[in-house]
Amino acid sequence: MSSTLSTGLLTSSDSTLSTEVGNPWANIGIFLGFVAVTLFFVIRASKNNKTAADFYAGGRAFSGGQNGTAIAGDYLSAASFLGIVGAIAIYGYDGFLYSIGFLVAWLIALLLVAELMRNTGKFTMADVLSFRLRQQPVRIAAAISTLCVCLFYLLAQMAGAGALVSLLVGVDSRAGQSLVIALVGALMIVYVFIGGMKGTTWVQIIKATLLILGSGVMTVWVMALFGFNFSGLLGGAVENTGEANLLEPGLQYGADLFTRLDFISLGVALVLGTAALPHVLIRFYTVPTAKDARKSVVVAIGLIGAFYLFTLVLGFGAAALLDQDQILAAPGGQNSAAPLLAYELGGTLLLGIIAAVAFATNLAVVAGLTITASASFAHDVYGQVIKKGQIDSKGEVRAGRVTVIVVGALAIVGGIGAQGQNVAFLVALAFAVAASANLPTIIYSLFWKGFTTRGALWSIYGGLGSAIVLISFSPVVWGSDTSFFPETDLAFYPLTNPGIVSIPLAFLLGFIGSKTSKIAEDPVKQAEMEIRSLTGVGAEKAVDH
Repeated sequence: MSSTLSTGLLTSSDSTLSTEVGNPWANIGIFLGFVAVTLFFVIRASKNNKTAADFYAGGRAFSGGQNGTAIAGDYLSAASFLGIVGAIAIYGYDGFLYSIGFLVAWLIALLLVAELMRNTGKFTMADVLSFRLRQQPVRIAAAISTLCVCLFYLLAQMAGAGALVSLLVGVDSRAGQSLVIALVGALMIVYVFIGGMKGTTWVQIIKATLLILGSGVMTVWVMALFGFNFSGLLGGAVENTGEANLLEPGLQYGADLFTRLDFISLGVALVLGTAALPHVLIRFYTVPTAKDARKSVVVAIGLIGAFYLFTLVLGFGAAALLDQDQILAAPGGQNSAAPLLAYELGGTLLLGIIAAVAFATNLAVVAGLTITASASFAHDVYGQVIKKGQIDSKGEVRAGRVTVIVVGALAIVGGIGAQGQNVAFLVALAFAVAASANLPTIIYSLFWKGFTTRGALWSIYGGLGSAIVLISFSPVVWGSDTSFFPETDLAFYPLTNPGIVSIPLAFLLGFIGSKTSKIAEDPVKQAEMEIRSLTGVGAEKAVDH
């Protein structure tokens, strides 16, 4: 078990489980009901999408509480609900490390990023990075980084959505799940194309509320079965799995030196990655003031913290009440632990509700990632670089909608290729890429006067390139049972997460590039950025106009 990082899909001959979980028609009916409700809000929101600020920032009309709930809906996705519950059910203590990392990371976002980003930006991360540096090269680099991070993240979300819907409808063949992923991608394109950020935000608010309530109900239910005795739950998990080390560190990351280094790399990536995720950063621009941006992060931390406590109970509940072979044989492997637990507790109705809500939340994350990629290309590359700022809102929105279709197509292809991987693990890779490519440049831009354009380019391209190269030649892609290409071993990097190497390297490259640059940056712009980021003076006028 400990050698199995994430399981692939088994055929129906290995298990008849996929055709026995609930009533597929009832599941589909509940699922379509959620889709219909959320599409109603998307279409309603689309009526007010007249300008680029409407399409990309929701007209900056959301309160801190609303935006915090939307952030939770954006963040609590397949990785949180499906991947973490599955990881805890299979790996116990080591699986809960994902919950800890994902939550602690928000302190970095709150203390270092949220308010300052809102004060100095307009629509995208590149607005901040290029504020006092040369516009064209920095915007292109930031756009490339944003698109790469979004696509990595989309792999996880599409794979998770495909596994979940496949379980709902009883599809266990790879071809069938590929079709499901294609349909999910098409629906996501419709969401973003029509509703923009306003529609996406309201969908995220609804889904976050429903997911937290649903997982809360399951948590109370599981605890009630064990007399609200958490020690009894843990003992039941150990007894049912027969794994004596389930409650101790090392089941997944303690086999040897490399797995321990992998654990450190994972932790660094999770804690530093959140503050650099483009689809999280763009949410800070949907509120009217920096104070609301800060409040939104506080609200998000409260909701997300409660949810991750629920995942601890649900993960060990799945270990105590389900057979591990049953989990691993289901469509999506360990990602199916949460919906299978729902079926064990409440039968077809609870399975349909929980799975539909989880899928709906996942769809909102996909929509958020897509609109972020769209904004990055349309605003930064097309609007500011190709058109040199000579473009109206309608032209920018039109370019953004074309980008939505392209990104959606790429997400579908990548999601099909990522089937069977644990989605929490895949998201950890996206966090590592984000932390490597974006965080050093963001921190340097906000806090170091000596940072230069060369330093920004070296940091972004160096961090992004090193992370992707290390992933491309790691056991994630080559040579292991759960790799994308298991039959061929071309891996020269022994770890599955690149963060321990790529993140320090990006910080170092940013420092060296700035120190060796012979072109001094504009001290007036540096002073303006410092004053605006810390005080907010001049930010509102610049953002709105």
